[in-house]
Amino acid sequence: MPRTLSASDMVTPGSLSPPPTESTEGEQAGQPLLDGAPSSASLDTLIQHLVPTADYYPEKAYVFTFLLSSRLFIEPRELLARVCHLCIEQQQLDKPVLDKARVRKFGAKLLQLLAEWTETFPRDFEEESTIGHLTDVVGRIAPCDETYGNRMHQLLQTLHQKLASLGQGPEGLVGADKPISYRTKPPASIHRELLGVCSDPYTLAQQLTHVELERLRHIGPEEFVQAFVNKDPLVGTKPRFSDKSNNVEAYVKWFNRLCYLVATEICMPAKKKQRAQVIEFFIDVARECFNIGNFNSLMAIIWDCPGWRIPPSSIRLLPAGMNMSPVSRLKKTWAKVKTAKFFILEHQMDPTGNFCNYRTALRGAAHRSLTAHSSREKIVIPFFSLLIKDIYFLNEGCANRLPNGHVNFEKFLELAKQVGEFITWKQVECPFEQDPSITHYLYTAPIFSEDGLYLASYESESPENQTEKERWRSLRSSILGKT
Repeated sequence: MPRTLSASDMVTPGSLSPPPTESTEGEQAGQPLLDGAPSSASLDTLIQHLVPTADYYPEKAYVFTFLLSSRLFIEPRELLARVCHLCIEQQQLDKPVLDKARVRKFGAKLLQLLAEWTETFPRDFEEESTIGHLTDVVGRIAPCDETYGNRMHQLLQTLHQKLASLGQGPEGLVGADKPISYRTKPPASIHRELLGVCSDPYTLAQQLTHVELERLRHIGPEEFVQAFVNKDPLVGTKPRFSDKSNNVEAYVKWFNRLCYLVATEICMPAKKKQRAQVIEFFIDVARECFNIGNFNSLMAIIWDCPGWRIPPSSIRLLPAGMNMSPVSRLKKTWAKVKTAKFFILEHQMDPTGNFCNYRTALRGAAHRSLTAHSSREKIVIPFFSLLIKDIYFLNEGCANRLPNGHVNFEKFLELAKQVGEFITWKQVECPFEQDPSITHYLYTAPIFSEDGLYLASYESESPENQTEKERWRSLRSSILGKT
């Protein structure tokens, strides 16, 4: 089994000793280096740096960075074909008689590269042709060492298991795209208030963390690149990706559903005392999420935002549950809420200074994870949509290629640093036992649409101005058929 890459493996290159090859036309041997890796080079040179020899193996950080970013310039199946071709050509694996001693030294390194590639980017091997390239090149070295065949069989078995697991996808969300729009409660057979399912804030925070980690598990590192892929000017066509970033989009939809679920649970009760109780419950849940390191659920509950669109996707990130207008306008309800803890959490997640307070808290959680003595201390679930925006602006702010046509590898080292941290965090096993009744409720409980929330809010606390009164009359007419 290949070992799981750590963040340091992915993003901290050590001394890189490239294989002895002639410099590509237009490049000089004394090219400036960045942390041991080339700051820029032609695509051909970067591919050559990836190919192992009997005496050379690329740093793990280089392998991860190049495999992550190369898909902007060349499709993974084509890259694999070129790597295999270079291996066969340079090691003379097409000759009838092989240098067994040299091939043994090379073979171990080749299998290591294939193990890292299939472990970190398994979706690169979904097409049957890619498996053909693997079996062909390994089949050529197998006669030199009887263990190569067994190792290849184990590698393929692990790969197929990983692809099967990823193919199942995360559990679907009910009502994520079409929230209900009526004011009256759904039948008891399909809906209960959340407090009737789980009345302990710490337990709910644990179950939210379980859901977050389960959904994160399906997001591959390549999706962060493929979400923002642009046409490469030197190729002339945009790389084709299947299901480009479906898991990223599904995760943002989960965030939006949780926002609506929180708001629905608050607006549902008829009495303000009960609504205040629900608000205080969610404040406690948010605080427990903060303590656990689950910043994504925390943000879905309390964050005050104007409503983002995550560029360039059309998916909209909504204001969080407690700060949605139908909830925040309930002044009589909020008057009964002990808000001190809420204001502390709002301060921690304040977007001022590009989320300076949140980023400090995230660094603290990341440090705790690195020095963790228990599995619970390892949990870091970042505010995902802010991570996406950071990566987007990194991509937009730096060119993929320099004016001389070289790949801007310095940019991709920074990209790999951000994505590598995320990959480390998402690999943490959830230490909390799943409660199926709670997670099922989180996934399937009906949620109000925006109009439904406004109608519920107005019927709980009467409109205060003419604009609200006109909207209330309109909603009563359109949703309830009343005037």
